[in-house]
Amino acid sequence: MLSWALTFLVVALIAGLLGFTGIAGAAIGVAKILFFVFLVLFVVSLISHMVRGRAV
Repeated sequence: MLSWALTFLVVALIAGLLGFTGIAGAAIGVAKILFFVFLVLFVVSLISHMVRGRAV
């Protein structure tokens, strides 16, 4: 998921450099959403790993 966020970030940067501001804005929005979803899933994964480690 992080790789998709980075891909959309690169697409946004290239689109911004070429003057396609609408596409760049949309790509940045998608990149932000994917990055925050990645962070939430990462934190949930860490917490569940810590909880399972104590139970064993």
